[in-house]
Amino acid sequence: MGSNLKNILIVSFGFLLLFTAYGGLQSLQSSLNADEGLGTASLSVLYGAIILSSMFLPPILIKNLGCKWTIVVSMGCYVAYSLGNLYPSWETLIPTSIILGLGGAPLWSAKCTYLTISGNMQGKKENKEGRDIINQYFGIFFLIFQSSAVWGNLMSSLIFELADDRASITEEQLKHCGAVDCPVTNATGNSTIDIPPDSLRYTLLGSYIGVGVLSVILVAVFLDNLDKEAAQEFRDNRQPFFSVFLATFKHLRDKRQVLLIPMTMYSGFEQGFLAGDYNKSYVTCALGIRYVGYSMICFGATNSLFSFAFGKLSHYTGRIALFALGTVTNLSCIIGLFLWKPHPDDLAVFFVFSGLWGMADAVWQTQTNALYGVLFEEHKEAAFANYRLWESVGFVIAFGYSNYLCVDVKLYVVLAVLVVGMVLYGCVEYIEYKNPTACIKNKLELEVEKKSYIAQTKL
Repeated sequence: MGSNLKNILIVSFGFLLLFTAYGGLQSLQSSLNADEGLGTASLSVLYGAIILSSMFLPPILIKNLGCKWTIVVSMGCYVAYSLGNLYPSWETLIPTSIILGLGGAPLWSAKCTYLTISGNMQGKKENKEGRDIINQYFGIFFLIFQSSAVWGNLMSSLIFELADDRASITEEQLKHCGAVDCPVTNATGNSTIDIPPDSLRYTLLGSYIGVGVLSVILVAVFLDNLDKEAAQEFRDNRQPFFSVFLATFKHLRDKRQVLLIPMTMYSGFEQGFLAGDYNKSYVTCALGIRYVGYSMICFGATNSLFSFAFGKLSHYTGRIALFALGTVTNLSCIIGLFLWKPHPDDLAVFFVFSGLWGMADAVWQTQTNALYGVLFEEHKEAAFANYRLWESVGFVIAFGYSNYLCVDVKLYVVLAVLVVGMVLYGCVEYIEYKNPTACIKNKLELEVEKKSYIAQTKL
């Protein structure tokens, strides 16, 4: 096994362990910490902090610490959030949400930079285009990483299955599930949410904290520090802080970036709806909290498989066909969720929606990454800082209004953002068709230490 592939596997399995814990916690926040909307409020604060960190922290940390140690430090921020969930309250969960948010953007930017450096290095060794190797590495990463949803949610469901006393869900309560669920008019409130006992809660959180710490150790001990010299060179020749801070906003002068904002925000909206509303108003409301994990396993499994498949298929179909597939799939799911009345007798339907949503999300993650990488090759750091910024804005809005709007209104919002985003994306493709972006190829002998090519994805 080559050293570059070894490093990719270490990064991938490190993220797998880390997001086994965080992904499971995020899926449970709207149900496990439902009192006063604490769970979804913490997620909204979390992504608000990511917005702030995406503006200036990624380039500063990466160029001072290097990719490896930026990843290690940022992983520690995620572990802090798991610790905050041990005794959830506004005093513990909100501060740890801010800590995680500040570490979120540097973590993903450092990971993407590391994978791209490795891909360019391997491309030089094999005398191939660095872009092709990078795509392969991201395919490997997503195949391993996306399965974190399977393991994290499997842990929660298996542990919660140990509960002896489970509240039964009545037909009257089922009338308030689905699109009609409303925080104002729903007379049942949180009575349909079967909260597990504290002993099982602590067992789950202890397991999550353990795998989170293991991920930090894995990366800190075994990952090679590829950009050590570049980080040292930057420390000796620093850029002014405000030039780094303003680079994100200067990139908005590119009209293609502005046109991509709604589609980028949609990535946050659709993930926020699944984690904050589908899990609570459909799965937990009709089946119970123990089924949230099983539903998200279905989402994670399809997301993982299709992320890898779409990375391969994009070479033959092009990105437009895949974006169209994702749009039609999400549109069909939204219409179905409007019309469907969730009931325990329709057990398979809960997993059909999760699986289809996972397939569509695989399109948004892999192809949006590729689109940003192709369009903004000369300004990747600023471009992907914008990606993180606007996706996080979508998350903040989706989790922010979660406790105030009815589910049918939220579906209308998600639908509107999807339609607007895809119309403007079509405008970007038209601009690209008229004025194609020139490709930067590996044969140009660009120094990896002087310029990083990065791609970005969800938190």
